[in-house]
Amino acid sequence: MALLYAGALPSRRKTGQAGREDMSTSRWNTMPMDWVKALEQMMELATSEDTARGLFLSRTLDAVRELGDEQSLARCQSVLGSQRLLDFVNYPVTLLVRLTIAAVQELGPRNGGAEQVLRMLGQKAAVGVMTSSVGSAMHTQAGGGNEHIASSIQAIYKVISNYGERSVEWVGPARGRLTVRRSFLPMPYHEGAMLEALARLGAQDARVQGRVLGPLDSEYDFSWRT
Repeated sequence: MALLYAGALPSRRKTGQAGREDMSTSRWNTMPMDWVKALEQMMELATSEDTARGLFLSRTLDAVRELGDEQSLARCQSVLGSQRLLDFVNYPVTLLVRLTIAAVQELGPRNGGAEQVLRMLGQKAAVGVMTSSVGSAMHTQAGGGNEHIASSIQAIYKVISNYGERSVEWVGPARGRLTVRRSFLPMPYHEGAMLEALARLGAQDARVQGRVLGPLDSEYDFSWRT
């Protein structure tokens, strides 16, 4: 099964009443991204009410354990302090962002850079979700059919996301667009997570192409072979 990554695309042309391109969206997709800086900016926008499942923190540590060394793992674990992680318990999203920054800094130089590491972290998180009781139920339901894959993608994001907004627009039987609003994880992370989830739901030759819309907003065109 081929999984094809794609980075930030040129901004889709958007017109307003005056018929001019949305320059703020264009700016996000024409400038090289410093993903660590982007994560730091995301963290500044978080509130005390924004939380993340422990599953995402645990799978980030798993990635560091597999791709890094003992020193890298120790430095990442120090971000958590004495915090005990349980998969479906909520933790401050700032803790997840801080851990993600540490993982990118530790793994990036030896694993293709920050963007590639973020994709791998997203992939690892999706493995955690899809092998959980929630993901297993979705996988059993999907059975490889297009309608079940489509409904499962929507259901998974609804169950695991407890901040921001997610919406899916279907433009064909095996093609859609996910819009993510107020997310504290960057575009490459979502690309990796979506590709892994689609693959585990039985999608063949899945493709995901992300586009940054703003500091906390992004959208993803995804498709698979029928």
